[in-house]
Amino acid sequence: MADAEPSYIDYEAFLDPDFSPASFANSLVVATNNATDTPLDLSTPLSRVLFDLQEIDTHIHALTTKSALPLLTHTRDQTDAASHILNEAEDQIASVMQGYERLEKEVFSKWEAADEARVAAEKSLATVRLARAVARCLSLGRQLESQLAEIGGIEGTTSPVTGRDDYRTLERAASTIVSLRRMLSETGPGEEGYGLDRVKVVRTLRAELVLPAENMVKARAQQAITRFSMSNISGGASAQTQSGYRQARDARARLVSAVNILYLLSPVPKTLGFAADFLPELLLSTLQGYMHTAISTSLSNLTRSLSMLPTLERTLADLSARCQDIFALEAVLNHLRPPPHPLFPAAQPSEAPPQTSSSSKNNLLQPLLTSLDTSSLPSYFWRSLASYLTARVQEIVNRGGVSARTLRSNRDRIKKEVKECVLRGSQLPTSVLGTEKRLGGEPATGRNWEREAAVMVSSIASVLDK
Repeated sequence: MADAEPSYIDYEAFLDPDFSPASFANSLVVATNNATDTPLDLSTPLSRVLFDLQEIDTHIHALTTKSALPLLTHTRDQTDAASHILNEAEDQIASVMQGYERLEKEVFSKWEAADEARVAAEKSLATVRLARAVARCLSLGRQLESQLAEIGGIEGTTSPVTGRDDYRTLERAASTIVSLRRMLSETGPGEEGYGLDRVKVVRTLRAELVLPAENMVKARAQQAITRFSMSNISGGASAQTQSGYRQARDARARLVSAVNILYLLSPVPKTLGFAADFLPELLLSTLQGYMHTAISTSLSNLTRSLSMLPTLERTLADLSARCQDIFALEAVLNHLRPPPHPLFPAAQPSEAPPQTSSSSKNNLLQPLLTSLDTSSLPSYFWRSLASYLTARVQEIVNRGGVSARTLRSNRDRIKKEVKECVLRGSQLPTSVLGTEKRLGGEPATGRNWEREAAVMVSSIASVLDK
């Protein structure tokens, strides 16, 4: 259009992106005035600008008048196209809205109902699991209560069984207590006993039945070990042989049950997963207490008898009998394997070849020997006794008087009797030999105890021979 109708207006300057109105106005003022004129004449550049605006307006009017029909046609076409697009878009939006409403009705509402059902199912499942755990605890509690009633462990009940049957029942009660202890301790998320600590009846069961029962069973088992003795049971070939065998069998059964009970009731670390790594602290402490009590009692009695020699013979007989009991304890533990523990998985038979209890170290004697740092319980008894005896004999000699003179004058007889006491005490009682043979065991009877006898004699002679 500008080429068809030439114009003196510089449209390119106005259309330049870098056009500046201030620079354009300044150029007009400078072009129509002298730089030395004091009053500037602004009417001329203003008229120029107004004339240019009028010219541009006239040019626009001429173009719009000449192109009115094409412009209106184009505008109408654009409006029609926009209306058509809007109508189509509204139809699509309506279709999408209908699809969303159908989706919301068919999916979202059902999903909300399904999610509510899921939450309800999870809570119902948690309730069922808790109810099952509570029912199992109550079932184990009733089982424990009936077991305690069999042995008279509950006030107002009488025991229909006596003797070793009591300890067999105690052993079953110990297994029940361990199962209850496991459930009451596994209260973390995902564990079998989760939530049991919030149930009042379970807390009552634990406080009023489980803990008292555990203390009672533990005390009975410890008492059976501390009272264990087989040296006073006759094993001769007389009319009392069968009676002696029954007494020895019952004493062994009580000991075995007591050992198994303390093994089961020993604390088990949560991180322990195999029975082979389990160290029964409660059992070991009780057996160690049995050994230490035997040593301290024997030391006290022997010291008193050395001060009063007429009682020495009886004291040495009691001493040898006490050592025979320790030897019998070793023989029983040597053939006693750890009982199945509820907290450990049962070992598969194919995992290892079958071994006899005498050849395998998987017995309950080995942990005790390891804890006492010895290879034999009788040897530990005599050597421990000798280590304390020297100081006691030295005290008697230092006090002087009749006791010291009597000791020195009879030192040869004392050394002989002490040696005989050690050799006699380091033999298994005949009742134990018969019992172990009848039960299929092979008691070790061929040991040499001359070294232990020499240590005991030296503990006394080292003071008296000075």
